[in-house]
Amino acid sequence: MSAELLVLLIVVLTALVFDFTNGFHDTANAMATSIATGALPPRTAVLLSGGLNLVGAFLSVAVAATVAEGIVDLSEVSGRALLDIVFAGLVGGILWNLFTWLLGLPSSSSHALFGGLIGATIAALGWDGVIWASGSKGVLAKIIIPALAAPIVAALVAALGSWAVYRITSRSNGKTVENGFRWGQIGSASLVSLAHGTNDAQKTMGIIFLALIAHGSAEASDPLPLWVIVSCAVAIALGTCLGGWRIIRTLGKGLVDIAPPQGFAAESTSAAIILTSAHFGLPLSTTQTVTGSILGSGIGRPGAEVRWGVLGRMVVAWVLTLPLAGVVGAICWGILHAIGGTAGVLVVFALLIAMATLIWRRSKRAPVNSHNVNADWQDEHTAAPGPARSDDHTVGNGIG
Repeated sequence: MSAELLVLLIVVLTALVFDFTNGFHDTANAMATSIATGALPPRTAVLLSGGLNLVGAFLSVAVAATVAEGIVDLSEVSGRALLDIVFAGLVGGILWNLFTWLLGLPSSSSHALFGGLIGATIAALGWDGVIWASGSKGVLAKIIIPALAAPIVAALVAALGSWAVYRITSRSNGKTVENGFRWGQIGSASLVSLAHGTNDAQKTMGIIFLALIAHGSAEASDPLPLWVIVSCAVAIALGTCLGGWRIIRTLGKGLVDIAPPQGFAAESTSAAIILTSAHFGLPLSTTQTVTGSILGSGIGRPGAEVRWGVLGRMVVAWVLTLPLAGVVGAICWGILHAIGGTAGVLVVFALLIAMATLIWRRSKRAPVNSHNVNADWQDEHTAAPGPARSDDHTVGNGIG
């Protein structure tokens, strides 16, 4: 096996690891509200979401094309140098995903990936190596503007939807209304899962395709290979089935107290926005969209409590994601470049494994799982619940 092929295989493996972390990091996007309201049992919810993420990944490749061609100026770099940039960027994205997962912060996996890639590109090529603005392409049009617009639009639409739902059903039997919307949540949450697979799995497809271009195994004008689509679909589905319980808890219990009508409004809003963005090839942050929708559902429900401190922590994480993932990506490229050759790639890969193991072991000190994910929210500064109550496992056991 040649050194170039070995590096390509490591890059593809790292991309699939990122896809896997994207799955469990972003499971909350689809299922947090359904779990919080008891529409679905926790384990059933994440398994359903995983299956629909798998299906959604096959529905479109428009976002993959954006990732492959719209961030790095391919006229400035090619071959092994491009492979190194892609690899360092992936490591930056993975480490930021794991760090925010540990804190229970629903930050954007998409922006972690783009930040890592941008940081590695700047370290390798300078600022001119990144396509900042070029008509409908570039960081401004494809990342920054959607990042600013999506949560605001989602919050406004979900707030209006929640207000309308409560207005229309104000004279109906409360229990009947809630049970009806629990059934509706199964459909709306499923649609969000499908949309998430359609949008997010494609980002990893684009990264792998970029690596294939760098290796010379593909041209920029080629269609995506089927094996890339299948492997990315499976990776994000498996990650989703694992269940990112910390972030599910933050979105489902920490931001607002969610009732079934709110959950339905939030999920429907998120699905509509995410699917629309996927159709136009915009690599939208599903996390920010869903968070905006959940916030809007709290604003739109009369008397609902919004925990603004939790929202503030989320916004800080959103703002820091691109630059800090970029810093990590740049550092990884620097280490790789300083050592040089295949040895540099192997050292950075070993560092990734070591850091991931450290974060995983740290998470075991305050575990969040399907049994305590719906425990009462106690502290807006942490997603970890208190000691599990004996009845925690019965919370959210389906529609009653």
